[in-house]
Amino acid sequence: MDINFDQSEYELRCEWGEQGVVKLAPVSDVVVIVDILSFSTCVDIATNNGAIIFPYRWKDKSAVDYALSVNAELASFNRKLKESYSLSPVSLIDIPAGTKLVLPSPNGATLTLNTGSTTTLAGCLRNSKAIAQFAMAHGTRIAIVPAGERWPDGSLRPALEDLIGAGAILNFLDGQLSPEAEAAVAVFRRWEDDLLTALRRCSSGKELTVRGFPQDIELAAAFNVSNSVPLFTHNAYVKRLA
Repeated sequence: MDINFDQSEYELRCEWGEQGVVKLAPVSDVVVIVDILSFSTCVDIATNNGAIIFPYRWKDKSAVDYALSVNAELASFNRKLKESYSLSPVSLIDIPAGTKLVLPSPNGATLTLNTGSTTTLAGCLRNSKAIAQFAMAHGTRIAIVPAGERWPDGSLRPALEDLIGAGAILNFLDGQLSPEAEAAVAVFRRWEDDLLTALRRCSSGKELTVRGFPQDIELAAAFNVSNSVPLFTHNAYVKRLA
């Protein structure tokens, strides 16, 4: 591993996407996956209700087979289906405790499944303080990985909402910040008093609004309303408390 990119001289680290996980997870005690619109927000809402969430990368037949293998329901690939669970946070508000759900996501789920043996959490604006408290109780070397989105060619599109979410969590952590982590905190503090506006105006938020999901943005922008700490264990996210 090229040590120039692992930020290991700092206790608090921040790097984007899959390569962020590759570089930071092996040298960190805790890694936090931040995918605000909407994987991490969905995981927070569902686990806070007592559901068990199995992340899965692919939205294809293999997801059906995987759901059968873990005896779980499969979230719909179509966010517009009102009667189904999906990557729409609104669809998960009333998910019953004990529900086992496979949640495919090309971003947040993919990163989660690449963290190896490092303690892995799903962080968002809703649970940022709880995530920070739990992370500090489980180590001093903490990596925050904003997931970002994908351009049509599959390449990473850094997403403002995920940088804000990463900064929100880092804002509550104690330790020496890497320059990348400092930048994330600065972005969060710029928008701290108007998170909903930031999420509505950013590219991902505008896309969701056009697609008819403004309430998903409102749920994602709610700050520190959850004490849920989604911990990835035995291939699934389950609720823990800070």
